Amino acid sequence: MTAKPAFIGSEIRRGARPKLVGVSHHIAELSREIERVAHSDAKILITGESGTGKEVVAQCVHALSTRAARSFIAVNCAGLPETLLESELFGHVRGSFTGAYRDKPGKLELAHEGSVFLDEIGEMTLRMQGLLLRFLESGELQKVGADGSGRRVNVRVIAATNRNLRDMVAQGTFREDLFYRLNVIHLEVPALRERREDIPVLVDYFLEQFARDDACTVRSISADAMEQLKRYSWPGNVRQLLNVLERLAITCRQQVATSADLPADVLVQEGIGFRPKFERRRTVADDLYRRLVEERESFWSCVHALYIDREITRGTLREVIQKGLKETRGNYRLVARLFNLDHRDYKRFLNFLRKHDCQVPFKEFRQ
Repeated sequence: MTAKPAFIGSEIRRGARPKLVGVSHHIAELSREIERVAHSDAKILITGESGTGKEVVAQCVHALSTRAARSFIAVNCAGLPETLLESELFGHVRGSFTGAYRDKPGKLELAHEGSVFLDEIGEMTLRMQGLLLRFLESGELQKVGADGSGRRVNVRVIAATNRNLRDMVAQGTFREDLFYRLNVIHLEVPALRERREDIPVLVDYFLEQFARDDACTVRSISADAMEQLKRYSWPGNVRQLLNVLERLAITCRQQVATSADLPADVLVQEGIGFRPKFERRRTVADDLYRRLVEERESFWSCVHALYIDREITRGTLREVIQKGLKETRGNYRLVARLFNLDHRDYKRFLNFLRKHDCQVPFKEFRQ
């Protein structure tokens, strides 16, 4: 590669330094913006699709800030039920609930004088949003089970979401006052399909990381394989690309991987997959829905697998379900058939949606 990637670092996966890797103007502009805002203590809201690298951006901000020598602590707001998330963030006192055998500090307390990264902030319940807002306004911790206010902590809050918080505010599912409290500085991370020129740079970078493992044989990929990677739409973005390359590093037994070594789901048929004029208008849900309806992929292998691997979030899954309900006029049985599920999988499909709070009300689609 003749162009020099833009690198910014701290710590990330496998102990390596986090980097914004790319030669596109999107990455160059994002790098400059990070450098401009890192030295302030202003709250930051990072938006972008799932898998674009929002946590890496947050780590880059922390690494360039005056808090770099202190802790950077990440919390996945969608990964825990409300009660556990409250304890995780604010801590709890002994005896506050079953199993609370001792006092436990929360992540906000542990991040004192450092930074805390609240990932998937859009998945917080309204009650948790209120608790977070109170902390942002006062800086005081209210531990679960404690009487009165706790200690004050000095933490820089960086939040991230792949959802449109303005739409959520309009729908009443996200507090407007919390949105404006968090959205002091807004950083948007572009989708990988919007910066295809970065794909060869990312491939070289990730393969170089994997090459440090003696068990990894592959050192590069062929021109035809690279062309396939550049034409694919990458609904899971950089995280999905990393997973594909990690699979190559494990399974490929030759130094140069070819398109035959790539997984079938990233192989783009000639004349079908690459539509640059319309690519930016499409969402991840659009792409997944097309794969279900046009390419006849199964919901389990297409959508369910990405959700379980955290390559798409609850919001994207709900959007796919909404598209199916709109097509079938609110009939979940027809949605299951549309998504290429066996009739015996219908209850499993509904149970999965209920378990993950993704069962969209169907009545509005029957009007």
